[in-house]
Amino acid sequence: MIPLGHMDRIVLQAPHRLVSENRLDFRRDALERLSRATADGARRITIDLGETREVDASGLGVLVLVQKRARESFLHTCLTHTPPSVRQLLRLTQLEALFEFED
Repeated sequence: MIPLGHMDRIVLQAPHRLVSENRLDFRRDALERLSRATADGARRITIDLGETREVDASGLGVLVLVQKRARESFLHTCLTHTPPSVRQLLRLTQLEALFEFED
């Protein structure tokens, strides 16, 4: 995962599969980048799910953790290019309201 920067936001590319096997790597990278975001003047973290085809419960847990940590730092969390299957999973688990969405 390579974080990309935009003036007032940081953009994280989610992996193809955000599942238990790789959640710790994504979590570590996301939280590390998030900890530097406020120092960089960011106001928003965007997670690009455009290449993500599979998310399990542990992957959802990482997304929620990142959102919670971002909120604690007064950052908004946005999901972009969210596949319909992932959006449906967020809706079914009643987690959709935690995030902003961009396409």
